[in-house]
Amino acid sequence: MFWKRTVAYGSVVRRNRDDWTEIALRALADGGLQAVAIEPLAAQAGATKGSVYHHFPNREALLKATVERWEREHTEKVIELVEAEKSPRDKLRTLFGTVLDRGRKGSVEMALQAGAENEVIAPVLRRVTEKRLNYLTELFEQLGFDREHAKKRALIAFSLYLGQAQMWVTLPGLVEPVLDEAVQVLTAK
Repeated sequence: MFWKRTVAYGSVVRRNRDDWTEIALRALADGGLQAVAIEPLAAQAGATKGSVYHHFPNREALLKATVERWEREHTEKVIELVEAEKSPRDKLRTLFGTVLDRGRKGSVEMALQAGAENEVIAPVLRRVTEKRLNYLTELFEQLGFDREHAKKRALIAFSLYLGQAQMWVTLPGLVEPVLDEAVQVLTAK
């Protein structure tokens, strides 16, 4: 639960920066970009807006810290996890298994995609997309594909991920994971 890092002083619960970015991530997943608003977040968390403003000067700063947290947790940490595998095929399987897991917060991804025009979200989303595509391209090159074909397969793999995430949000229960089939198709020469 996202209240785990709170410290209670009497009847007042103090939240730290990480608490607020976690609360904002959850709001983003549940209600999109417009749900990341300081007063409603503070009210939902049983805190004052001053608690948020203690850590962030404004909504944009909270949003920036939130999407940077998403970048770390949903890109950098995933790549670290995948890199623990030995072979490129195992790396791809672990990567697909991790990102195509319904338990991951695909709705955060979809909310960010929907808010791609936002001046705070746009640069982070672009950086994350480039990082993910470059990483996928490297994995396909390690499998023996030339650069051009590796880039195409990376784009197909990333598109598959976005499509699955969108369908899990909009058509829950209708879509089943296609992990094994995705790995088989994308790695076939």
